[in-house]
Amino acid sequence: MQLFLEAITDLTPGDECGRLFHGRGGRYPGSEHLCLDWFAPVVLLTAFKPLTPEELALVTERLQLRWQALGLALNLVYQYRAAGQTRTELIAGEIPEPHLASELGCRYQLHLLRGQNHGLFLDMRNGREWVMANSAQRKVLNLFAYTCAFSVAALKGGADEVVNMDMSKGALAIGKQNHLLNGLTAGARFLGHDIFKSWGKLKKLGPYDLLIVDPPSNQKGSFVATKDYLRLLRHLPQLLNPGAELLLCLNAPELDRAFLQSQVSDAAPELEFVKQLDNPPAFADRDPDRALKVLLYRYEGEPDSDTQ
Repeated sequence: MQLFLEAITDLTPGDECGRLFHGRGGRYPGSEHLCLDWFAPVVLLTAFKPLTPEELALVTERLQLRWQALGLALNLVYQYRAAGQTRTELIAGEIPEPHLASELGCRYQLHLLRGQNHGLFLDMRNGREWVMANSAQRKVLNLFAYTCAFSVAALKGGADEVVNMDMSKGALAIGKQNHLLNGLTAGARFLGHDIFKSWGKLKKLGPYDLLIVDPPSNQKGSFVATKDYLRLLRHLPQLLNPGAELLLCLNAPELDRAFLQSQVSDAAPELEFVKQLDNPPAFADRDPDRALKVLLYRYEGEPDSDTQ
């Protein structure tokens, strides 16, 4: 943990939420199991193997000293994840209620003590920024919408309409609150359905000019990338206007960019690869193929007669 402890002495959290230390990127030998995130005014320490009480006390002490030097009160949440289990506890200070994250001029509601899906995934910041910059006067479909951060970004960027679909109605309820937090009272639909049983409805509401696919990589009963990405991709072209763009996302360390590109080639060859979006610098990885993959595609096919 020495490199992690040394890094703490140089941390300077900003006004926006973001990752402060990314051990998972493999660039800090001995600290690969540790990550540190800033959701002002709370620090989230995540460990992917358990810390001993002595280690946790040492990290807390080092953070306390750094935060004191910055003139800040330390509010610290510790989360341990392993074997599908998550344990989360408040170690120091308090969490405001409501707890709101700030990013790119938008605000999002957080629930850090509810588990690993606490409301906003920081590694997708560049994706949301791209959507905000490329949504003007477009109809957007946001699949696996979760708490609808992409929808907020799209509407802030001038989208005409966003259709959000996710089978978790609880996540969508938070998504509705996120829209209200940002003064977005119109322009968004929230559909709590299983995507694989809803193609007819999605097609009826289309066609779309921008489509975002950000699924879980391995969530039983929802989506398993190795078997479900292919059958998902087969349906996408029929939902799109000619010239539409797609953001296809994959966050599975064991699956590389070539996996997703081959899935697209097999299931939807009419989609043309444009580029891969960079991840935020804070998420730099020794092996980029293990990190989040966000691929931009374009559809130049013919309009589907059933959606015109």
